[in-house]
Amino acid sequence: MFTQILNGNILTPQGWLKGGSIIIDGEKIVEINDSTHLLPDTTVFDATGLFVIPGGIDMHVHGGGGADFMEGTSEAFRTAVHTHLRHGTTSIFPTLAASSASMIRKAAATCENLMKVPQSTIMGLHLEGPYLNPAKAGGQIPEYIKEPDYDEYSSIISDFPCIRRWDVSPELDGALSMGCYLFKHNILAAIAHTEADYDLVRTAYSSGFTHATHFYNAMTSVHNVREFKHEGTIEAIYLIDGISVEVIADGIHVPAPILRLIHKIKGAEHTALVTDSMAVTDAPASHAFDARVIIEDGVCKLADRSALAGSIATMDRLIRTCVKQAEIPLEDASRMASATPAKIMGIYDRKGSIERGKDADIIMFDRDINLKAVFSLGNKIDINS
Repeated sequence: MFTQILNGNILTPQGWLKGGSIIIDGEKIVEINDSTHLLPDTTVFDATGLFVIPGGIDMHVHGGGGADFMEGTSEAFRTAVHTHLRHGTTSIFPTLAASSASMIRKAAATCENLMKVPQSTIMGLHLEGPYLNPAKAGGQIPEYIKEPDYDEYSSIISDFPCIRRWDVSPELDGALSMGCYLFKHNILAAIAHTEADYDLVRTAYSSGFTHATHFYNAMTSVHNVREFKHEGTIEAIYLIDGISVEVIADGIHVPAPILRLIHKIKGAEHTALVTDSMAVTDAPASHAFDARVIIEDGVCKLADRSALAGSIATMDRLIRTCVKQAEIPLEDASRMASATPAKIMGIYDRKGSIERGKDADIIMFDRDINLKAVFSLGNKIDINS
């Protein structure tokens, strides 16, 4: 049984196809053209007046719907994944904040099992810590933070091939060696929660660190040491073209003018949109996995208001914020939500663009950038459930 999406403004790698048609066979896109001809025995979706773009890929997300991936259970994973699917995230890399080795192993085992389920949107596991600088810990749970432990991380990686990304503070003892190890094992090494200056960021990049976690958050900027100016981590990352960045584009973690600056300097091809969302995102109750966290001003904060502690954003909100507040063209916001994270995470062969032969992961917005439809692997998702 075929599905045909008709009359939409379709974003392809070659640009916009106005009034186009997408034909889906099962999980795959089999044709994209400008024909309005209806195929026989086909389920038709009329996308008149809608922007049709690739499904979002969230490479940094802690939970949603009241569930946190740190719980490590199938139920928590399924709840959080479905919450974000309804908001346009058709591929997801569940993220663990700083955790114990046993918590990581439990969640990794669950992740591996769920990746094998038909129609799974889970692409792999992302570990944010526990090897982080305590001075830049932000909302991370302090008792889990530590320096890199080769025996620990090498054993985890050996046992769980689902791990696709690991965030580390490069200034810690053993961090640069870990970056080399991650690079060797085809795991994205990301700079995170750091006070690294230009020389250290450059050394980290040479050691395999090619990505920056939640850019502008939990890192230093230009500052004075007595009477002299010194560059921070942010300036260093701008100066190294090969380092990609991710931004929590909720308009709060990163205000609209800074979103424009990142887009101007790094460009859509080196910038990914992430939610960094917590369990309270789209949840029936406003409690967080971490009892220290409160919800205020549209974000998660530590109760003492000393730091932000994640977001309550969803993929559709990120795209809308980029377009409506930061004045970033929709086609670039879409690339930042789909093609760029797909390329960073090594799944662009099947995800991240509307092309023949790729997975039928498609989302649609009206002219006010409100989400109107989600297709995941060819299945239309009830976005109101």
